Amino acid sequence: MSSQLTGVGTEDGSAGEFGANEWLVDELYEQFIQDKNSVDKSWWPTLENYHPAVKDDSIPSPGETPAPTPSEPGAPTPPEPTIPSPAEPGIPTPSEPTPPGASEPSAPPSTPAPAAGGAPAPHPNEPKPVTTPIPIIGQQPVARTTSVAPKPQPVPADAPVTAPNATVEATEEDKVTPLRGMSKSLATNMDASLTVPTATSVRTIPAKLLIDNRIVINNHLKRARGGKVSFTHLIGWALIQALKEFPSQNVYYEEVDGKPSVVAPAHINLGIAIDLPKPDGTRALLVPSIKRADTMRFGEYLAAYEDLVTRARNNKLTATDFAGTTISL
Repeated sequence: MSSQLTGVGTEDGSAGEFGANEWLVDELYEQFIQDKNSVDKSWWPTLENYHPAVKDDSIPSPGETPAPTPSEPGAPTPPEPTIPSPAEPGIPTPSEPTPPGASEPSAPPSTPAPAAGGAPAPHPNEPKPVTTPIPIIGQQPVARTTSVAPKPQPVPADAPVTAPNATVEATEEDKVTPLRGMSKSLATNMDASLTVPTATSVRTIPAKLLIDNRIVINNHLKRARGGKVSFTHLIGWALIQALKEFPSQNVYYEEVDGKPSVVAPAHINLGIAIDLPKPDGTRALLVPSIKRADTMRFGEYLAAYEDLVTRARNNKLTATDFAGTTISL
């Protein structure tokens, strides 16, 4: 059960007037703007004066794409970096060390072609190690030394292992679906509820008498005019009687002339939540209200309840049915 902070009139057409049913009025308003005849004529006066919530223009809609910002005229274009060639003329290369006593050749020897499957031939400008005979002192050979350290052999790195799903996950994107209608209203109210102080009180009461009375009433209806009474019917009736005995529970907060005030409605307009299927397979929650429920007897209350449910299922509810709800079940 929740108290609805809504007004009673329907002439101003404000967006907050319909409480939990604001999403339904928004959908009807969009249909009214596109095709006036697609909406029931009983809604026309309300929709003509309806003021939906103002949309923030700074936030682009899902279908809008921000225009690209043109570049400033006259801005210099940064030059592309030049990559030096691997070998440029004029850069001296180290020459081969010449062993003592050897004459410098007049022309470089031709590089032999590498044999198939063999190691590649060394570059002609690559320095070659100078070896000396291994001297032997006694029976123990002496370690051989060279004038140039041997070139280390590169160790091949392991080929990177690509995860089987890495390519698939890179192309997948999150799906974003803007909230509309009832889902949008629920999310807005949930955010607003975080700033509202809430007090919860729980009482455990026996329900045996409630069950027995329901059986007695349904047996009487079966013999008379037919129909059944549900537990929701009885709980709603008990809620009305409790509010009549404790009217301080049927109030809401509002600022009147800039002053914080507590407003006590003249009558109890009990909102009844009705769950209905939509054409796309989703569910919709409508909350029409029984007007002046505190002045009814149980038979009148039951008839008004069933009338709301029937008209909701047949899509015959009007703006008046949603306005002025003071408390909902």
